[in-house]
Amino acid sequence: MQNIDELLEAVLPEGRLVTATVSQPRRKDGEAYAKVAVKPVLLKNELHYQLAYHYEKKVTHDNLTLEEARKRIAELLENDMRQGLFCTLEADYQVLVSKKGKTAILKKPPTKKEAPNLAHNRKKTYVLDEGEPVPFLVELGVMNDKGRVLAAKYDKFRQINRFLEMVRDILPALPKERKLTIVDFGCGKSYLTFALYHYLAVQEGFELNVVGLDLKADVIEHCESLARTLNYVGLHFRIGDIADYDEFEAVDMVITLHACDTATDAALEKAVRWGASAILSVPCCQHELFSQVQNDVLEPLLSHGILKERFSALATDAIRAKLLDIVGYKTQLLEFIDMEHTPKNILIRAVKSGGQDTAALWREYEAFRGFLGASPYLENALRDRLPAASNV
Repeated sequence: MQNIDELLEAVLPEGRLVTATVSQPRRKDGEAYAKVAVKPVLLKNELHYQLAYHYEKKVTHDNLTLEEARKRIAELLENDMRQGLFCTLEADYQVLVSKKGKTAILKKPPTKKEAPNLAHNRKKTYVLDEGEPVPFLVELGVMNDKGRVLAAKYDKFRQINRFLEMVRDILPALPKERKLTIVDFGCGKSYLTFALYHYLAVQEGFELNVVGLDLKADVIEHCESLARTLNYVGLHFRIGDIADYDEFEAVDMVITLHACDTATDAALEKAVRWGASAILSVPCCQHELFSQVQNDVLEPLLSHGILKERFSALATDAIRAKLLDIVGYKTQLLEFIDMEHTPKNILIRAVKSGGQDTAALWREYEAFRGFLGASPYLENALRDRLPAASNV
């Protein structure tokens, strides 16, 4: 083979390629990808090629048809990269491109002994597997009775699994010797409430008392009926407001997804005072700091409404996370779902820990809050739990 086009014509069709990598960027650019990995995948029963672009701190993917992949790989070797390695079961082909653009292709004995498992490549491992009917997903119209996820509900299926992955990570923090009490504030249609109950009770074997709380009577009535249909004996739904809810003296886990503005803070305060072992919160509609933030240094940012709104939302979540750390939690801010679905995609995950240097955390918090000129709801609500309480 004398050129790249001939090589690609030989190795790409009919699924002959096992794997490939193009590397050695021609230009040094800290923001560019260092290599591109290529592998065949099946998408909707058609052969495609997945290109994984490896940057310094991230990896992005493109799934391309045969012709699209052939064109893209040729462009990479002609314009961006100096080396390529294409592995088939018959032979390996090494591509070397000189500084003057001259191409050499070396044929070597094969290093791959097995054909790629295309079916395995296309399937992502989820907490709830596709292909296995899950009763609550069938009832909620996410799956059919054969376990196939409906096309229009695939984003919801991914969201449910992403949420359960985050729950799975904190299982060691939950008590195992007794029944767990869990409250979901603002549960809405309760896809995630049902998912949580199914995962913990059915798959993991926890004994549960889960309560979903919402203000919409028709939604609560529907969810309660569905819980009885599914025979989820430890799952119940109540009509109620976060601030007024006082059914329990202690709760093991608190969930609050898309509670508006300071309703999130009210739920976080409840969780802290209940001594919850774990908190999962996706804030929404964060207006409080928007009207409070004032800082001359930040004026170039704060003078633009859209930037001020986004900055205020991020600062609000940073404040919440730091306050939770101060009162005894280890807190993480995680991406809940992709930005293409909603910009409200940050999940606050807090696990009760202790052992932190509270004084140091409080100094960091005070400096940040003072810099913003803010008076946050959650700080005022937890005043008696914070180090400065005696000084106020």
